[in-house]
Amino acid sequence: MAAKTYLAGDLGGTKTFLALYRDVEGQLEQAHSHRYVSAEWRDLESMLSHFLKEAPEDLSKPDTSCIAVAGPVRHGSAQLTNLSWTMSQESLQAATGLQRLELVNDFAVLIHGLPHFNEQQQVVLQVGHGRMNPAPAGDDSGAVAILGAGTGLGMARGLPAPGGWLALPSEGGHREFAPRTSDEWALAQWLRKDLNLERLSIERIVSGTGLGHVMHWLLQQDQAAGHPLTDHAHAWRHIPADQAGYEDLPAHTGKAAAAGDPIASAALRIWLGAYGSAAGDLALHELSVGGLWIGGGTAEKNLDGLQSEQFLEPLRAKGRFRPLIESMTIRAVIDPEAGLFSAACRARDLAESGGTLA
Repeated sequence: MAAKTYLAGDLGGTKTFLALYRDVEGQLEQAHSHRYVSAEWRDLESMLSHFLKEAPEDLSKPDTSCIAVAGPVRHGSAQLTNLSWTMSQESLQAATGLQRLELVNDFAVLIHGLPHFNEQQQVVLQVGHGRMNPAPAGDDSGAVAILGAGTGLGMARGLPAPGGWLALPSEGGHREFAPRTSDEWALAQWLRKDLNLERLSIERIVSGTGLGHVMHWLLQQDQAAGHPLTDHAHAWRHIPADQAGYEDLPAHTGKAAAAGDPIASAALRIWLGAYGSAAGDLALHELSVGGLWIGGGTAEKNLDGLQSEQFLEPLRAKGRFRPLIESMTIRAVIDPEAGLFSAACRARDLAESGGTLA
């Protein structure tokens, strides 16, 4: 019997990855893929049609398909947050001839991949107490959760269910930021004023963008006078990313911290502490005894920081519930194609369940 083929997609406002996977003896293997610049296409229907037309002839038509979308998905329809596209499962199926296709939020889709990540795709940050080895996800341990700092702060929850996992999207990154330290308190007051905000969400600080805000704040202090990143911070704050002269202050901060710069190192320390605390709060909120994952675009870049006590101690410091947090296995997702792989896992689940869309 020929191996089944699944179509997976990871659709973002800047770039989109499409791939065909084959199930070979229970393992998903990528057989064909292509990277697209999203803005160069008028809609996802035309992009998908092109991808399927260019696929190798020896690959069978996809049995099922799953597209992860950078935006909310409701009743089978989605609109991208950073691109003026709207789409629906029905319109995509009609345009491409695909019979079974599901749209899933790009962070919630990771729930479907967690049980299948291998050692090359993730790193263990904490082994739960009483276990010689981390318990695998999907072993009836209970709920799982994932959060990840990228441009914003994504979160999702997962519950074991018959035939797979029930993935629950979340906008928890927009909860109110609760300062824990004098530094965080001063930062929060400054940032509300600097951005003219009535309220301050967690992702204003716990995100890749947030690291830039922390560094920008520290550069306003007297001890930072004449710092080489001051001009970069001004350009980052006032010049949009798609215009000439833009500076990637979060990236500059990471590099400077790695080189031993004390101001950048302090920014990274504050950021990691706030990130760890937010991760611990999510673990408590979801009772993620089945495991907690740290994902997002910054995980691989900041793996040393995630493995440090600067991140892990605030994560565990939850008062009477510290033993509960310490009992959980915590991992970092380091595969840059984790979203694409997870979409393929979801497509396979759909095939095995008869194509029922949850």
